[in-house]
Amino acid sequence: MAKPDDRSDNPEKLERMIGHTMQNMNEAKDFVKAHAEEMNEEEIQEIEEKNERRARSIEGYREEIKDETQDSRDS
Repeated sequence: MAKPDDRSDNPEKLERMIGHTMQNMNEAKDFVKAHAEEMNEEEIQEIEEKNERRARSIEGYREEIKDETQDSRDS
């Protein structure tokens, strides 16, 4: 028998995911600051593009939190 779908802790999980993603973004920025002169332009660009994807992910997580919160109010 399948377990019931319990999404009650989804907003908290999403908040943790946002925190981890933001931490990764900050670490990547710090890495580039510390090592930019040792890196070529392509490597720096790759890190910046990855951070842009991370920022979009954070936006998506925040939308999911809104949806989850709204769903829990409607239930």
